[in-house]
Amino acid sequence: MNGKRIGILGTGSFVPERVLSNTDLEKILDTTDDWIYKRTGIKERRIAAPEVNASDLAKQASSQALEMAGLCPKDLDLIVMTTMTPDTCCPAGANWLEARLGAERAVSFDVVAACSGFVFGLSVAEQYLRAGTFKTALVASVEIMSRTLDWTDREAAFSGRWIRRCDSAIL
Repeated sequence: MNGKRIGILGTGSFVPERVLSNTDLEKILDTTDDWIYKRTGIKERRIAAPEVNASDLAKQASSQALEMAGLCPKDLDLIVMTTMTPDTCCPAGANWLEARLGAERAVSFDVVAACSGFVFGLSVAEQYLRAGTFKTALVASVEIMSRTLDWTDREAAFSGRWIRRCDSAIL
């Protein structure tokens, strides 16, 4: 290690407005709030509006992180977006986020790592910063898993956990 100190300068989070509770799911599936909660630990999840993309959610959280860090989008050298549900596969979701933020000089790419994505994204960004390749990085983790689930099949809908928020950090 070169002794360079790397730290988180700002964080942000954002959740969509629409709430889908376990009680709501009781009305459309053969399930109960108790059954869902015991298996997932979840009481409610947030559902993005149909016209909202992953980069839209990430922009909200990223803007908060930038503000907390006292930075603007033009200060970013690197954007790492961790997601399994990007706006499009090509260009990457991070490219859409870069454009939405106006971070014109940032290099941006996606890391696909599901639940551990934020941890992997932080690690990837840290390595670029430690090597001196970049000076300022944004890591944004976002999922819109509700669009990937079969809401008519109880087993399919509850085979995994929902990621219910979008988090970002400036390094």
